[in-house]
Amino acid sequence: MSKITKYALSDLYDMSSGLSSKKEQAGHGAPFVSFGTVYNNYFLPEELPDLMDTNEKEQQIYSIKTGDVLITRTSETIDELAMSCVAVKDYPKATYSGFTKRLRPKREGIAYPKYMAFYFRSALFRKAVTNNAFMTLRASFNEDIFTFLDVYLPDYDEQVRIGDMLYNIECKIQKNKEINDYLEEMAKTIYDYWFVQFDFPDENGKPYKSSGGKMVWNDKLNLQIPNTWQSTELSSYGKIISGGTPSTENEDFYADDGIAWITPNDLSNNTSNMFISHGERDISLQGLNNSSANLIPSSSILLSTRAPIGYIAVSMNELTTNQGFKTLVPNDTDNTSFLYYLIKRNIPYLEQMGTGTTFKEVSKDSMEHLTVILPSDNILAHFFQKIKPYIMLRKSYEQETKKLISIRNWLLPIVMNGQATIED
Repeated sequence: MSKITKYALSDLYDMSSGLSSKKEQAGHGAPFVSFGTVYNNYFLPEELPDLMDTNEKEQQIYSIKTGDVLITRTSETIDELAMSCVAVKDYPKATYSGFTKRLRPKREGIAYPKYMAFYFRSALFRKAVTNNAFMTLRASFNEDIFTFLDVYLPDYDEQVRIGDMLYNIECKIQKNKEINDYLEEMAKTIYDYWFVQFDFPDENGKPYKSSGGKMVWNDKLNLQIPNTWQSTELSSYGKIISGGTPSTENEDFYADDGIAWITPNDLSNNTSNMFISHGERDISLQGLNNSSANLIPSSSILLSTRAPIGYIAVSMNELTTNQGFKTLVPNDTDNTSFLYYLIKRNIPYLEQMGTGTTFKEVSKDSMEHLTVILPSDNILAHFFQKIKPYIMLRKSYEQETKKLISIRNWLLPIVMNGQATIED
């Protein structure tokens, strides 16, 4: 077991506030680190996604260098407070948001940056933050909290071994996400090209509309469509079912090997993925004797239709959902990918259909009667064959990423508290 040493956080880092910028500065100029970038990443991206018009003096004061730790300064909830993001290289001319703080190392050889990226997101440090956070209308991370916090670190060499290993896992996770973003863009481009621009391959392999394919006006869709296509209601593609909360009368309601019960919270952390396979809670088979718990087969499309509207995913296995969902169970699972992009494109229209006072909800009836396009059978079959390699590859990368995240989350606590060490 590696020796663990206690340090005051303020002995290891100097804390500085971020740049207070104006709206007109945003979107142009030098690289900029936003609250969202910090919140969503263990490490700063290779290329920063945001820009801010800053001068040379501001770039010196709010600089970002190797080893700097950026943390979220304020949030509506304590859970989002002091989420960290570490720089593993210098970012010339870059500045950081006033909604974040910068921790700059005071000395070398004590805290290894790659290790600290995971330490600051570990349950141990997160608990220390929430126990000391100041909460009024918003959670706030201030100088007082900073001076109260301690960190518990193994020897520097052990930090390097742990940090490098976890960093390599994180790099692979991020690379998988980049690949999947590319696959998503490719699949969406094909869908839009075929079913929005109507330039699917005609019988000669040429783009239909651009090559003079016959188009006819459709009153229900309020647009021109290929003459062999029609309009239809979404329910013609499959059965739409509502989610619900199963009966909790049975004491064995929750089980480790039960059927996944998906909530919108599960999909809120799944927005970059197409597939969902499990939820935070599993429910036992005995708990499913309530008719409100409709079993959903694999290859169904889940859509959150209440608080919020618009989270979407494809089920990889049999599951059930809470009342925040409506699910389309396709008549033909070969059409699942087509229907996924069809529904995704229609989310803005579905949001407009939402009704309610406390929060808006899309009714089952509204989804069933949503007017959508009905391509010819041969085009749907051709689309399935065209897009299948992209979808299968994306599914594989998503599954691998989930396994890597699971491994990372399993390793974090045992290596952070010294229960296990990493060999060279």
